[in-house]
Amino acid sequence: MQHDLVTVERFYTSHANALGLKLTAGASGLKRPIREPTVNRPGLALAGFTKYFANKRVQTIGNAETSYLHALTAEQRQERYDQLFAENIPCVVFSRGLKPDKAFLATAERCEVPIFTTPLVTMRFINQATLALETLFAPHGSEMGSMVDILGVGVIVKGESGIGKSECVLALIERGYSLVADDVTKVSLLDGKEVIGTSAELTRDHMEVRGIGIINVAAMFGVRSIRGEKRVDLVVSLKDWDHVPDVDRLGMEQEFVKVLGVDIPHITIPVRPGRDLARLVEVAAFQTKLKASGYNPAEELNRRLIAKMGTGKTL
Repeated sequence: MQHDLVTVERFYTSHANALGLKLTAGASGLKRPIREPTVNRPGLALAGFTKYFANKRVQTIGNAETSYLHALTAEQRQERYDQLFAENIPCVVFSRGLKPDKAFLATAERCEVPIFTTPLVTMRFINQATLALETLFAPHGSEMGSMVDILGVGVIVKGESGIGKSECVLALIERGYSLVADDVTKVSLLDGKEVIGTSAELTRDHMEVRGIGIINVAAMFGVRSIRGEKRVDLVVSLKDWDHVPDVDRLGMEQEFVKVLGVDIPHITIPVRPGRDLARLVEVAAFQTKLKASGYNPAEELNRRLIAKMGTGKTL
């Protein structure tokens, strides 16, 4: 599990388009760290009260703050600007397309604090930026395996090289399901409980098929065959039949595997010639969906058997 430093530069380059951010000053301070994954409105700080100022967050200035600053004298504004930038803030974003005055920009340049503008209204920017920051701050890692979205169930398919993993995933895509990642799935933890899988940006839309090479899945099967990200609901391990000594015949005991510290349902499927792996992974996904809704066929059959034995009748 990794926790990379989130800098202003990383926030800007990752989400500039979605948030409509434009850099207007303080480019030399883009390496400044953002310490908390949320946004703060510095109204009280601009009014002179900085005791509980959340200086570790992205700061945003909207109509209320701008109107207040315009009501001050030039000397008072400069005093508040100096006070604000002395708090070692990461950056400032002016919402609603508002433009900072020359004194503000000059102070930002001197203190090396990046200043951005966005056309988004203040609350919309705060909501979207907070979501973006939570994603950047989320613990992340990688899982060796391909990921497929099977009717809303995110499945990571693992297996040793040559076991048939790529052929299985390709067959699932041919059946109308969506590829999330090939070979290596990038995972991140949201809200401490949901593991989200995605693909590396460089290899997105592509997968390797042994004997054929690299194929563009979106170009070959259509845009519906690709999904950018999906919650991880199930991990399936494909193993050689001879290397699985105890095959679970009933499925009474649910196995789990930890991904970023979260327990994810895990199923081992023995592999041997003639088995339709894609169909088996598909059924495993359906089974997981049923169990998530509260229905477990193995438990139901067990209850029926116990009830039958209680009557003393032969099965």
